[in-house]
Amino acid sequence: MALGTFEIIAGDFKLGKEHQLLNDKFTLKVEGKFFRESIKTTAIEKIEVATDESVQKVGASVGWALAGGLIAGPLGAVTAGVIGGKKNQTTFICHFKDGRKFVGIIPSKLYAKLAAPFMI
Repeated sequence: MALGTFEIIAGDFKLGKEHQLLNDKFTLKVEGKFFRESIKTTAIEKIEVATDESVQKVGASVGWALAGGLIAGPLGAVTAGVIGGKKNQTTFICHFKDGRKFVGIIPSKLYAKLAAPFMI
């Protein structure tokens, strides 16, 4: 898998655009930690394209203020832009086997490569 940077907009990792995917491994910033955390893509339990419904479900299940805020509240108007997004980007939800999750925005071609092993 090629190098790709992506943005995390909600979840258990630091929000922002400083996350990377390289050679089947995520390199993620964690709030309060200096060093990035490396997580292999084999640690993914489930990955899906984000919809209003799936973001709301994930947000409610773990109490993410931002995810809930994207669906209802002052940031609700942003939802259409984030979920609908640009045609060359995909908003997705990634669930790891250890229970951590995040909502991210990634180039669509990179998402297709990342999600391919999970397609049925």
